[in-house]
Amino acid sequence: MASLLVTGGAGFIGANFVRYRRTTHPAEAIVVLDALTYAGNRASLDGVECEFVHGDIADTALVERLLRERGINTIVHFAAESHVDRSIHGPDAFIENNVLGTHSLLKAARTVWLAGSGMPHRFHHVSTDEVYGSLGPGDPAFSETTPYAPNSPYSASKAASDHLVRAYHHTYGLQTTVTNCSNNYGPYQFPEKLIPLFLINALHGRPLPIYGDGLQVRDWLHVEDHCRGISAALDRGKPGETYNIGGGAELPNLTVIDTLCAAVDAAFAGDAALAERFPDAPAAKGIVTSTLKTTVADRPGHDRRYAIDERKARAELGYAPARTFEQGFAATLAWYLANEGWWRGVLDGSYRDWVATNYATR
Repeated sequence: MASLLVTGGAGFIGANFVRYRRTTHPAEAIVVLDALTYAGNRASLDGVECEFVHGDIADTALVERLLRERGINTIVHFAAESHVDRSIHGPDAFIENNVLGTHSLLKAARTVWLAGSGMPHRFHHVSTDEVYGSLGPGDPAFSETTPYAPNSPYSASKAASDHLVRAYHHTYGLQTTVTNCSNNYGPYQFPEKLIPLFLINALHGRPLPIYGDGLQVRDWLHVEDHCRGISAALDRGKPGETYNIGGGAELPNLTVIDTLCAAVDAAFAGDAALAERFPDAPAAKGIVTSTLKTTVADRPGHDRRYAIDERKARAELGYAPARTFEQGFAATLAWYLANEGWWRGVLDGSYRDWVATNYATR
């Protein structure tokens, strides 16, 4: 039976994974290690049975101690800086956390699992499709053999961490797997990413700033489907292998934004209480939400298109997304409307103003 250390388990994808794994593998022990930086929120784990440790993945001694004392045989590594715009303005934190932090975890795992106990183990590293660079309109989707070509400090830092994980497998024999995912969305996502940011802006009558022409294409993956893919990689993935996890929903950002605007309008039309809760929303005044759309200058190095070829994951892991984008988006909108206390709680004063006026796609 696996005993898991989940790094970044109070973040968006990490918290959803802990919730999913607890439901599907109820007998497993789960320890969450999280530094609780701005995007980590202890409340995202409320009601979930797990041990929480407030700490940094760069604290190698702490990780070694947790692996030994808790008898942990599986690391699921989510902890990372993941905001592209932040990486453009301040890349140092991305190198420190994503590269050096991952290396610290690998060193701890090697010390305890290979030089120490010799127990069967798994180090699973969660990565991104952004390491592959940008696709043209007619290019084939990213596969596990697509050459790396990262275009932002964020994606470069994730590419470096991917290579470190691979090297520790081939050099030292650490039993690793890697998954590269497409654009995630769903509950508990910090409101700096497109869907929660634009939804919260729409509810407050704030602009919806669209980079360039808004036709950048992403493959949208509901976070629960992503968690299913990671879990399958843990249970059935081959050590040393990489698996691409996609949502099968390749859409331009502008289509996602238009879907969001129409859904907000429909929600207000169907529930009069929303106008009382969010009186500044255009929809509360009978005005369509799309009037908030505004175009801003594109960000530097903005990748034009991502797409995932997930045939390997389907064949070897039995993975397939369970939700269409329409189903996943409807559930996501309903969650944010029903959990206003959660997202208000994570928006502290200094960051609230930044979130209200900036746009990011991941």
